[in-house]
Amino acid sequence: MKNINRIFKLSFFMGLVLSFTSCDDYLDINVDPNNPTEAPISGLLVNTTLETAQNTFRLGDITSNYVQQLASPNEASTSDIMENVSHGNTWFNLYNVMTDLQDLIIKSEELGASHYTGSAQIMTALNLGMTVDAFGSVPYSEAFDFETITPAYDDDEVLYTEVIRLLNDGLFNLQEESTFLMGSDDFIYQGDVEKWIKFGNMLKARYLNHLSKTDAYDPTAILAAVEEGFESNDDDAQIIYFSERFNPWAQVAINNENLLLGGWISEHFIKALDGTTFDVFDPRLPLLVGETDDGEYIGVVNGAGRGDAAAAGARSTLTPEDFYSSPLSPLVIASYAEQKFIEAEAAFYVDNTRAYEAYLEGIRAHMRKVGVPSDEIQEYINSPGVSVGAADLELADIFRQKFIALFLHPEAWVDARRFDYQYEGFTPPVNLNPDLDGELIRRLGYPDSEISRNGRNVPDVSLTDPIFWDE
Repeated sequence: MKNINRIFKLSFFMGLVLSFTSCDDYLDINVDPNNPTEAPISGLLVNTTLETAQNTFRLGDITSNYVQQLASPNEASTSDIMENVSHGNTWFNLYNVMTDLQDLIIKSEELGASHYTGSAQIMTALNLGMTVDAFGSVPYSEAFDFETITPAYDDDEVLYTEVIRLLNDGLFNLQEESTFLMGSDDFIYQGDVEKWIKFGNMLKARYLNHLSKTDAYDPTAILAAVEEGFESNDDDAQIIYFSERFNPWAQVAINNENLLLGGWISEHFIKALDGTTFDVFDPRLPLLVGETDDGEYIGVVNGAGRGDAAAAGARSTLTPEDFYSSPLSPLVIASYAEQKFIEAEAAFYVDNTRAYEAYLEGIRAHMRKVGVPSDEIQEYINSPGVSVGAADLELADIFRQKFIALFLHPEAWVDARRFDYQYEGFTPPVNLNPDLDGELIRRLGYPDSEISRNGRNVPDVSLTDPIFWDE
């Protein structure tokens, strides 16, 4: 695995360097070619910060259909009906960046560059967590050396312990003296260590909150991590794109305009925002998705396809003018809005007032981020179905609003499984994969390449077998 990854990594990084030659203001690493100590960790940080964001997109591109934010224009499309698909490219990209991160940790530790070490450990925790959340048990302890080409699979619950350990170690190293300082080689925070520390704590709250169905769930620990996490939208972990490299969701929207169809919006998502399901129009709708040619918002029923609709213009899609899918849109890895909903859920069990305040601030934060005017924010907040009061706040209210704030993000699928897909108005897709026996998907299938190469170690599971935190 590592040999293959290194070949890919070299070709990718060379292409990355060439693509950035005209972006001196954005990427001003200032590496001395005669100094062999700085270049390796700077180059690795460039690649890993960018590819960590890209992995968030790659998983979201798969899972947004499962949670019925997106829908396929084609009837019985595999993405809609939850068929077993080999996601080998996504698997490869997750492991490729974790391989680079292992190298970055080793090299930065040798140099005493503790800030690079800490950021690499936080990104490793994130990529490992995303991998476990998608596939369950996966190779890790034997995955990044030359000793075996058939690495053992580590238990998913054990790997979550490793995720928290990596976050704790990363937070420790970020607070240590560092021989080299991160800068513009850090695509997420441009070397701002304090924001990395907040990011690590936010992720700690995220992964502890995933345990809501287990005996290990600890609201107090989650709220303690939140206290050290994001303080506003300014702290969001995200990549800002530039003219030489578009936001990947923009490419989906542009491709759709060129009749390479993708990025069509699910009817479930439209109805959740247009007043059909909840009797209040959500002002985020026109900022997140495009209108039809008739100026309406019309979605596609998952699994049913577009029917007799035209190839473009008769249904709502992502467009290059929307918040998440313009060429220079940020690709959000973790947000203050998400953290406020995590806080609301954890506080729900210990402090109703705090839970309600965090719930409302989560809504406001996401609306501010996507550009809703302040008067429209307040009008929406004041609506009876939103301002339910602390005493009447339910988990369904929190999950409903978090579902919107996590538009196109893979965390939405984690929540859907933790919430058992119990969103109001959510129904199974038309033409649901019959192999699921009426159930909904709980994990991705292992890639064909892994089954053929490492089949003896691949767990014998089905798409309806839950990840450990979902049982």
